[in-house]
Parts: sequence; structure tokens; C-alpha cells
Amino acid sequence: MHLVPAERAGQRTIDGHRVCDAIAAVGEPERIRAWADRFTLLSDPGRLSLLLALHEAGPIAVSDLAVATGMRDTAVSQALRLLRTAGIVHGEKDGRIVRYRLVEGPMAALLEHCVSREA
Repeated sequence: MHLVPAERAGQRTIDGHRVCDAIAAVGEPERIRAWADRFTLLSDPGRLSLLLALHEAGPIAVSDLAVATGMRDTAVSQALRLLRTAGIVHGEKDGRIVRYRLVEGPMAALLEHCVSREA
């Protein structure tokens, strides 16, 4: 039971090797916090709708996202600001229009996994 932290080493276990496997799977607290933050972003139906639309449609303007999701432009803009701050979406200016896209990374991979499992 080499992975058990010192403060928990005296606790009784049933299958010590499974405890070590479980500890290794959980990993560092920072990793857990990062994933919890990602899932928090997904927990809002509006943000999830936007992310799914961006995942499928690619670069798209705020007003088009509003039409696609049934949200108001201001709600879309607020959600995109939060998602942009989290590094999940990126806006690219084209004249006066800003088109948003999903940034490649863990969130894009998670959305791809979820969408591919629905079929």
C-alpha cells in the first residue's frame, strides 16, 4: 500500500492493492479540481447547448448561436465570456463579426466522446 498517504496508512483496508489502484486513478487534487470545474461549466443547459452547437457547427457568430440554441444574444454573450475565460472557446474577429469555436483539448474530447456515444 505504497500510495496511501501517511495520515491514512493506519486505516483498515480489505484489498490493499485496489486501494492503491484507486488512489492512482484519482490522482492529484489539482487534477480533480480542474475536472470538477469543467463539469460545472457543463452543468448549465444553456452553456451545454452552446458547446454542443460549437462542437458540431464550428466557427459561428453569437447571433447565429442564439438562433440555434433558442437563447437571447445577451445570454449567449455572457455564457461565451465565461467559456472563453475558462479557455474552452475562442473568438476570432472577422470585421465586425466575432465567430466562436471550440478549443481543442479535454472539453472538446469529452464532447466528442459524449456525442459519439449517443448514436
